[in-house]
Formats: sequence, structure tokens, C-alpha cells
Amino acid sequence: MHPPSLPLARDLVLIGGGHTHALVLRKWAMDPLPGARLTLIDPNPTAPYSGMLPGFVAGHYSRETLDIDLVQLARAAGARLILGAATGIDLARGDITVENRPPVGFDIASIDIGITSAMPSLPGFAEHAVPVKPLGPFAARWNAYRAGAGPASVAVIGGGVAGAELVMAMAFALRAAHRPATLHLIDDGTALSDLPPKSAARLRRALADLGVTLLENARVTHITENTLHLHDAAPIEAGFITGAAGARAYGWLVQTGLETKDGFITVDKHLQSSDPRIFAAGDCAHLTFDPRPKAGVYAVRQAPVLTHNLRAALSGGAMKPYRPQKDYLKLISTGSKTALGDRFGLSFSGPWVWRWKDHIDRKFMRTFSDLPQMPTPPLPKVRALGVDEALGPKPLCGGCGAKLSRGALGDALAALAPPQRADVTMLPGDDAALLHTGDARQVFTTDHLRSFWPDPVVMARIAAHHALGDIWAMGAAPQAATLSLTLPRLSDALARRSMAEILAAAEPILRDAGADIVGGHSTIGDELTIGLAITGLCEDAPITLAGAKSGAALILTAPIGTGVIMAAHMSGTARGVHVAAALEAMQQGQAAAATLLRGAAQAMTDVTGFGLAGHLYNICASSNLAATLRMADIPLLPGAEALSAAGEHSSLYPSNREGFDHIADTPATRLLFDPQTGGGLLVAVPQEQAQALLSQLHAAGLDRAAIIGHLHDGPPGQITAD
Repeated sequence: MHPPSLPLARDLVLIGGGHTHALVLRKWAMDPLPGARLTLIDPNPTAPYSGMLPGFVAGHYSRETLDIDLVQLARAAGARLILGAATGIDLARGDITVENRPPVGFDIASIDIGITSAMPSLPGFAEHAVPVKPLGPFAARWNAYRAGAGPASVAVIGGGVAGAELVMAMAFALRAAHRPATLHLIDDGTALSDLPPKSAARLRRALADLGVTLLENARVTHITENTLHLHDAAPIEAGFITGAAGARAYGWLVQTGLETKDGFITVDKHLQSSDPRIFAAGDCAHLTFDPRPKAGVYAVRQAPVLTHNLRAALSGGAMKPYRPQKDYLKLISTGSKTALGDRFGLSFSGPWVWRWKDHIDRKFMRTFSDLPQMPTPPLPKVRALGVDEALGPKPLCGGCGAKLSRGALGDALAALAPPQRADVTMLPGDDAALLHTGDARQVFTTDHLRSFWPDPVVMARIAAHHALGDIWAMGAAPQAATLSLTLPRLSDALARRSMAEILAAAEPILRDAGADIVGGHSTIGDELTIGLAITGLCEDAPITLAGAKSGAALILTAPIGTGVIMAAHMSGTARGVHVAAALEAMQQGQAAAATLLRGAAQAMTDVTGFGLAGHLYNICASSNLAATLRMADIPLLPGAEALSAAGEHSSLYPSNREGFDHIADTPATRLLFDPQTGGGLLVAVPQEQAQALLSQLHAAGLDRAAIIGHLHDGPPGQITAD
């Protein structure tokens, strides 16, 4: 027998995906602490690496090269990733406030959110300039500006090494684009004073060679559109204004009750804050025992100590001290593929220094692309016949990818006796039953999702929208819901936190739809499963699959591709930005679409586990019609077709594909059989109303809705994909 899995008993929460936390996650992936639940909170699925920012600005690196994929990193570490911005910590309650979700409880927490270069005290900066940090928004703005045409003008506020490196990269990029450029670097003191004289002189020459005007002892008083106004100097016009001066802590840190220094969290030699439950690292931390400048090298060196001390805090072990080095190697890009190096006063420069820096940076980034993989437990040497076939070639997917195959489900349902009550109607092919109570018509459905994302809040939102889909598809108004929850083995404290998160996430979705949670059931099992049984009331006759007419247009209200993306996420091949987009799509819901389409719909269904083709087949078979799809018009989620071309697919894909051999096998057509979770509605509407309805859907925010084909006379259930 296999030993039972240990219950999760302690919550470790990492706030921010900075360099230190990224390395902690990688180390955790190699050696997780049994019984600890690890959570990462960050507003983005990727975290840019600051060391390669100048190379990106200069055009030497692509935007993707700059990013650490937090989704893949969290998956490798077995961590739940919460995509949201932390905005506060309540020390008394022991939880973290995150935008647009319930608070996140913690036993031990660590903060590594970096810094901002915003200048709130400089009038006009927020409206007319972009800070260098956080790097993500800056990179996007610079990308757009660099791609422009005609003369360019740039101003960088802050004449330290970071500002000089940045403006030289900008100068090189604009020169390479053959754009005449005027560039200014503005410092309110003596520029480059943090470098030894020899290195500072070399950097000044490099600035001059690139045509950068260096203004020292110049104070910016305010900024208006495309103009910096200086004290006792002429204004400077600039189409792109940025700030690299200094480093500011995020404002919410001082509201936590933790001790701070100039807004930065003070930590001791163990990287612990004034509250022993909370650690801090990277640029947002102030080392009280040995203050250091804000530099990425310190964040990297803190990672092994922080990892050890977090484990010690969770398990009761002894902690280690962090001892920062007194000096470090500085490698400074100078625009082109050359760089300046400095350490212990020794200065050196040339293309070979840039190659050295490039090697170091790429090696660091490979740390997060070559991630450790969880080994697959070997099968027993002696096992029953049929085990290998039942396992299949791929791990079982979650969500609707874990459904029973269409054939197996159909065979089982065919053996059921018809309803024995006159007030119960089973509608062939539809997921909801119709109940008659006096003059009231009520539809009743149930749906359960096996977890495919470790955040209970996200799974609860997806499960609620997914279950509501059957109600919306029949033209009903949601009425009441019961929840059925299976939680993994957790301590009582963690179980309470998880239950609170699930209910807080599901209830507002159901209430906004007009339904109340009226009960449910909970149990403990191997993994998180969330199910809902929902009733809805029909004012008019329910919309069924059997009412479609020949000539009707087919409208799909949301893009497809969730199955292949989440399957690829399981195997570690999906990009984090694509996973995040798929999760966002699954949490959208179809209430607005159902309301708009209900009056015109001849037939309507939600696209879920059997894929677009399977659910369209149900409409065609029930309505005795055939269908033609226009492949070019079917909306796809970002990354879905590329993953399909790479051979990725859900574990339910093969059974969904059965019976459709006449449809050509291409990366795009494979997505017709991709099981969807929280998918859109597929609706047959009169052809003459289709375009007007589509315009209304777009106006309501459903901008990916599309007319994807039409129904016509032909062999019932036949689908053609052009």
C-alpha cells in the first residue's frame, strides 16, 4: 500500500514574484516541505527580470526574453498562484488583502514586491510620464514608442547608473531605427557619483558618443504634456518621459503596522520583520543590521537564506543569518552590445564585457525555464489487464476535460427508464430537466468540476459560471443552488480558510444571477472538486436543442481553447500569459449573452466538455439538420492553435474526435473537439437577425463573439468545417 498523503497544515504565502521569491519557488520545487501549502500572490502571470531591461530597451532582447514565467514556476513548485495585487496585511486577523478576491490567510508570509520609480511629489509625473519600475508597464510603453516613426525625443529623470544605462539603451534603439533623436539625462546633483571616478568618466564618454545631453544640478519643477519644466533653466520637450531617480517603496507597506524605514520594511539578519511571522527580501526590504543599496545581486544572494528560514519558521527549525557582500560586480550596458564593468575600483569595458553580462543574464533566466519536473510514480510490475489502456497516454485533465466520454455517457443514460412523474420532462440532449409545478416551469441541472487550478477562489468562480451555463442555455432565470464540495486533506484552520474563500467567491456570482445558495454538502477527498446543483425558472417555453431551423446562423459567444491550454499547463508547455487569459475567459460568465439572445434563439447550448463540434452535433441531431462551420471565423484563445500544432490536447480529446473522421485534421480543426470549461453559448438564430445581435453582443463587452457558420438541410448531425 502507498503511504497516505500528509494533510496540509500550514500556509506559507509569498507576496510578489520578485527575484528572491522566484528563486525560493525553484528551490521549493526541488524540495517541498511536507504539510505546507505554498501560495504566490502577484498581479501578473510573468515577472520581468531587471538585469535584461536595458538590453530589451536597446532592442537586443525580445519582450518575452525579459519575463520569468510565474505560472510555470508556481506549477513546478506545487504552489497556488493568485493573480491579483496585494494591497494590505491585517496582522491581527492574519490575512492579506488582495484586489477583487477574499483575503488570503497566512501562518508565515514573505514580501518581495520590489520598488516603484513613480514620483508622486513631482507635479504632472503621473499624468505625463512613466516610471521605470514596475518594469512591466514601462516595457509596454517603450515598446509602443520605439515602434513609432519620425523624430524622437526622450528625457530620463535621474542621473545615476540606472538612468545612464537606460538612456544609452534608448539612444541606441532609436539610432538603429533610423529615427533622429534628442535625448536628455537630468540629475538634481552630480551624476554617476556612486561610481569610482575612472568608471564614471568612461560612462560620461559613452553618453556623449550616443548624443545624450547630461544636465547636472538641474531640478525638474513640474511636467506638462511632452514638456519638463526646470528651475532656472529652459524647458525640455520630450515625447517620452521616464523616471529612474531613486527607489520608492509601495505605499501600502507603511499601513501594515510593520516597522519601516522610509517606507521599506525593516528586517533583521534572518530577514524577519518586526512581526516574526513576516519576512521581506529584495528591494522592498531595509537591512537594519547592514544597509545596502538597491541592487538585484543582493536579492539573488538572499534566496537560499530566505528559503531555509521560511522552512524553519514553518517546521520549528533553527534559522540562518544573511551576510551581504561588501561589494559586487557591476556590469553596465552602454547601448550597443558593449558594456562597462567595475569592481573594487577596477574599471574595464568593451564588447567582451557585454558578452559576459549576456552570458550571466541568460544563465540566470535558464534557471526558470529548465524547471524540475515531478517524477511520475512507476506502475506496479504486476497489474490487471486493461490498466494501461484505461490510464491512456496523458494524465487526466481537470474541469470538463475529466468528463466521461460522450459514448460511455450516452450508453449509460440510454438504460435509464423514462420519468415516472407527469411533472418531470427529460429533454433529449439537454443537460437540464424540466419540472412543472402548477403553472411554474422550472429547469434543474447539476455540474461538478475536478480542480485544474490550485486557487479555490478561481475554481469556485469558474464552477459557478460553468453550472449556470445550463440554466442560461435553456432561457431560464437562475433561482437556487446547492454546493457539493470535496476538499483535500487539510488542517482545521486551512479547511476553514478554503471554505470561506469558496463561499465568498461563489455567492456573489450566484446572487448577481438572481439565485441563492440554499445548502450543500462537503467531504474530504484526494483533491478539490466543486459542484453545484441549480434550479431556474422559465417565464416562456424553455429553449431546447430541437428548435433550430434550416438557414439559421450560428453564433458563438466566447473563444474556444481552454482544454488544450490547461492540458499544456499540466505538462509545463503553456506560456503563463496564455494560461492567465484562459482562466480569465472561464470566469466571465454568459448572463449578458443569454439575456441578449434569449428572444431570438431557436436553439441554444453551452459549449463544455464535448467541445464545439460535439455540442453542435447535439443541436443538429435534435433539430434534424446539418451544419457548416467557417473555421476562419471561430474565435480562439491566445496560444491555443500553436499548442494544438505542437501536439498538445486534453485527455478527453480522442473520444470527442470519434465519429468526425470526415473533418480534416489540422491544428485549428482539432480545437473543434477541445473540451471547454466555462465555455460560451452556441446559439442558432434567424439569419436576418444575426448581424444585429452580434453588434449588440460586442456593445455589451462580448467582443470575441462571432458568427461561425449556419444550419441547413442535410443528414441530421452532419458537420462540415470549411
